[in-house]
Amino acid sequence: MLSPEVARSIDRIAKAHGYDPAALKAVVEVESAGKVFANVKGRDEPLIRYEGHYFYKLVHPMMRDKAVREGLASPKAGGVKNPSNQAARWDLLERAAALDKQAAYESASWGAGQVMGSHWKKLGYSSVVDMVETARSGIEGQVELMVRFIKAFNLSGALLRKDWAGFARGYNGPAYKTNAYDTKMKAAYERYAKGTSPITFNPSAGMLRLGSKGQGVREVQVLLTRAGFPTAVDGDFGTGTDTALRRFQGANSLTADGVAGPETMRKLKEFQASPEEKPGALPVSQVPEVKDAAKSLAPLALVTAARDQIAEMAAYVTGINTETANTVANSMLAVSGAIGTGLAIYAIYGWWKSKRTVEQA
Repeated sequence: MLSPEVARSIDRIAKAHGYDPAALKAVVEVESAGKVFANVKGRDEPLIRYEGHYFYKLVHPMMRDKAVREGLASPKAGGVKNPSNQAARWDLLERAAALDKQAAYESASWGAGQVMGSHWKKLGYSSVVDMVETARSGIEGQVELMVRFIKAFNLSGALLRKDWAGFARGYNGPAYKTNAYDTKMKAAYERYAKGTSPITFNPSAGMLRLGSKGQGVREVQVLLTRAGFPTAVDGDFGTGTDTALRRFQGANSLTADGVAGPETMRKLKEFQASPEEKPGALPVSQVPEVKDAAKSLAPLALVTAARDQIAEMAAYVTGINTETANTVANSMLAVSGAIGTGLAIYAIYGWWKSKRTVEQA
């Protein structure tokens, strides 16, 4: 829970930027766990997290070996452990800064929003030192830094419509559900908005956005690439797809909101080869589970010899019909030649899963 003083500061900044104060307070609370300062050498400092693998990449090459020897840099993420207390983290940062100040500051996340120093240029600061001074100026500086990140990474729309899953996907990355960032933000928002008619986001069917997954997302990615706005075709609607979609929308006089709604899809489908084409469909041989099973080649049972059993069990596990299961089994046989029943069911499940589109709730 944020202190009244911190909450009032966030209220002022939220209103200045056109955000719902309750929503911005929810984000600050979850990202900071309610703590925005640490007393270090008698001064209130923003919380930091030092990333030694960043420093390994960013430090001047002539200083890299020394940084590794002194335990300040590592080629592996997590190779330099963060001390549990902030005073020790600041000491670690200061030691790194003695070798290369800019690289050290770029290798730490700063303040309530945990914003990496390496983003300073994208966020509009004149230097990483300028960004750090803003974070150290007080809670308003920390929140201002967070707001710049939200705007620079096109997350304002998700925050305004209270799309917590989409916001967390963009802010915290693809593993956001591991720490339940979206549900925590939603709960915090509802608490702060109590008595003010909190807004509930209800995603519409087919409205693909940050955090959506599956065949529908692959279709968007394929069509964006054909349209000249390339992005990875992986079925995961991440920040790269969001950026490409916004660019496409802007170039076609559509609302650049990063949401693949009806108007955007109509425009994208102009790049479909034919009305019958399914550009988001994943070939059976490319489904990860099928590829994994094909690599096994263990001398178990041929797919053909166990087809009835495979189809029956796969239909039970996945809910698909036996005819479809047999079709996939045939494709798998062509890929690998020999495969076990258990691996076959695993592969069929992967194919079935690849055809689904999961929209954020």
